[in-house]
Amino acid sequence: MNQTPDTDVLLETAITAAKLGGEILMRYLRDGVQMRNKSDNGGKSYDLVSDADLESEQAVAGHIRSQFPDHELLGEEELKGNPDAQHLWIIDPLDGTNNYAHKLPQFAVSIAYYHNGVPIVGVVFNPARDELYQAVRGGGAFLNGMAVRVDDATSLSNSLIGCGFYYDRGEMMRSTLSAIQSFFEQDIHGIRRFGAATLDLCMVGCGHLGGFFEYQLSPWDFAAGRLFVEEAGGKVTDAGGDALTIGLSSVVASNQHLHDAMISITAKHLP
Repeated sequence: MNQTPDTDVLLETAITAAKLGGEILMRYLRDGVQMRNKSDNGGKSYDLVSDADLESEQAVAGHIRSQFPDHELLGEEELKGNPDAQHLWIIDPLDGTNNYAHKLPQFAVSIAYYHNGVPIVGVVFNPARDELYQAVRGGGAFLNGMAVRVDDATSLSNSLIGCGFYYDRGEMMRSTLSAIQSFFEQDIHGIRRFGAATLDLCMVGCGHLGGFFEYQLSPWDFAAGRLFVEEAGGKVTDAGGDALTIGLSSVVASNQHLHDAMISITAKHLP
């Protein structure tokens, strides 16, 4: 079947799944969670995972599969779905793992549905703050049921810019720091680094940040947030200004007005 499933059903499925994942994250946070290093990153002490991540992903996947058993699921932990699938769910069961490990209430479950590579539904849920961000293609962006829009700044000098750092602490970190210096040279109001790209993107959509950039993100980090920004009136590309793909990518999000100015900086420092 080539047609997209009913968007109301897709959105309801994503919201329910995100809340199931969020309940698990909060239970582990209350009862105690043991963080451990991801072995596939050489045992780096700052690349963490826990049973909370895994159980959240299993709950999210289980609910989606109960509604759409023939759809592919791609996720951060154990879901290895085909990114080229016609019906694809992209899942981050816990974004902001280091925040979570330190009990900072800035983490989220992120779920997006893509049809033939096009984002149709995006949901980001921060269970610690009970914040539900949702977007449907052509239907706008909403925070807890209230419509939101990007800000209207037309100059970097009137903007607060968000950024993120990948786990690489060599060339990529130096490139990010160089880009930050260039942004400061444009007299921006400041730089913010909150540690959860899914929520950073939502902050662009809500107008709190004029823009956000990070030089390497996985698709589950931006799949839902990208649609949220676009439906809030913003723009999202890679750091060179090209369209995003469903794979590892740099990401730049803005209120549209600032996009060219941001790309002129992020492209110059692209590692």
